[in-house]
Amino acid sequence: MENTVIRIGGMSCQGCVKNISGVLGALPGVASVDVSLEAAEAKVAFDPQVIARAALLEAIEDAGFDAE
Repeated sequence: MENTVIRIGGMSCQGCVKNISGVLGALPGVASVDVSLEAAEAKVAFDPQVIARAALLEAIEDAGFDAE
């Protein structure tokens, strides 16, 4: 497993946190997701042989948020 921290822009409420957590958690190869509204970031544990970090960013952006 690999851990990464993704900065997320555009979150304004706990609904946003649930949305991003659900989107990331549903991806194959993602073991855990911890999204923080206060820190504007997501900590994700994932298997890099199953999914690339770039795909995590793309999933967040597809959900309507900024990710870097």
